[in-house]
Amino acid sequence: MPDKMFDVLIIGGGVSGTALLYELAKYTDLTNLGLVEKYDTIARVNSHAHNNSQTIHCGDIETNYTVEKATQVKRTADMIVHYATRLPAEERDKIIFKMPKMVLGVGKQECDYIRDRYTRFKELFPKMELLEKEDIAKIEPNVAMINGELRPDEIVATGTVDAYSAADYQALAHSFATEVKKIEGKNVDIMLSTEVEGIEKVGDNHVVRTNKGNFEARFVVVCAGGHSLLFAQNMGYGLEFSCLPMAGSFYFAPQALNGKVYTVQNPHLPFAAVHGDNDVKAMGKTRFGPTALILPMLERYCASSFWDFLKVLRLDSNVVKVFWDLFKVRDIRNYIFRNFLFEVPFINRRLFLKDIKKIVPSLTVDDLSYAKGFGGVRPQLIDKKSQKLMMGEAKINPGTGIVFNMTPSPGATSCLGNAERDMRIIAEYLGCSVDEEAFSRDLLTPIEELEAQTQPEAV
Repeated sequence: MPDKMFDVLIIGGGVSGTALLYELAKYTDLTNLGLVEKYDTIARVNSHAHNNSQTIHCGDIETNYTVEKATQVKRTADMIVHYATRLPAEERDKIIFKMPKMVLGVGKQECDYIRDRYTRFKELFPKMELLEKEDIAKIEPNVAMINGELRPDEIVATGTVDAYSAADYQALAHSFATEVKKIEGKNVDIMLSTEVEGIEKVGDNHVVRTNKGNFEARFVVVCAGGHSLLFAQNMGYGLEFSCLPMAGSFYFAPQALNGKVYTVQNPHLPFAAVHGDNDVKAMGKTRFGPTALILPMLERYCASSFWDFLKVLRLDSNVVKVFWDLFKVRDIRNYIFRNFLFEVPFINRRLFLKDIKKIVPSLTVDDLSYAKGFGGVRPQLIDKKSQKLMMGEAKINPGTGIVFNMTPSPGATSCLGNAERDMRIIAEYLGCSVDEEAFSRDLLTPIEELEAQTQPEAV
């Protein structure tokens, strides 16, 4: 007999898992909810502030997004802001942060691209400005100036001066867990230091076996990064996928930026372009990165996850074909080799300096230090049928009362949006109801709009 019975049990206590727990508790009539997390606290892995860029990605400065993609991403990014701005100010200010942000074009080709992109995106982002060199100097002097003079090369940017553009996703996950406990009429159990050993379908439900006992649930959602694929394949799902874990590392410099400065994405590279960020946790420092390194581990700082990687790799001719297609592209091949060198002591700082001098041209090698212990792993999936690397969101939903989430896109920013999709899948499967009015009011409506509706009309 299982030790506990739940309507929904969530595996994984990162920002995605806790966001789903919050939405189910707040906006559905489900009463028995559970979450299991193998570590002794939530958000220990990729949601930790050290292991991601801390950016609220809304599509305005990410040049690999189309207008259509940016429209979708902006909705989910706004949900984070709408949630946090309804909290008391002292809580809000530990979760989301206002700072300037921009995407920088350097050289005529990139500058022409930035100007053209501005005309196509300005309707979607009405607060976004086109920033000439002198404008950039006022916002980010170290980007536009060298020794008190404007840098000689052509630069232009688009950006927003006053916006919530950064988040501590670990703090956000803790906030979700805290708010859930305040909701009356719900039985919510968050079980830490509870490692899942297996999942099996038993009748209409699923039984989750853990080191703390067995739990039965009418619906299970797995939000465990690359391990979600391992759990899925152990149940016979997702066998058409392999996994390519990409690790990102960072470098610190003394505070050189007031906010976030992104660079133009190389369209031939399926990896993030380097950017500089005013780190919200390492005060007084600017963090540059990420690098992109293929790392045979499902968790960056968990050596035993190497063996889990081997299980989900499922190496065959289809996977080899994807690797070959990647490496035969010169830009990708050189990029991967260069990023490998970014991990080599002595060489790394000197080589990486060339990349980030595009952002802050006055930096020297002595300004840089490798950010030890910073950076996570993003489990990029390989579709073995189409022999392609999947760059977007990966979700396995066999329709049997269980969902596996691997790679939300764009990362932690999509936590509430991805949770909404899972909430609706669960509602349809279990026949529960969703309070659409409350959901729209809380997560889709700016607080300024609500406050304006409650203001008495002027006489």
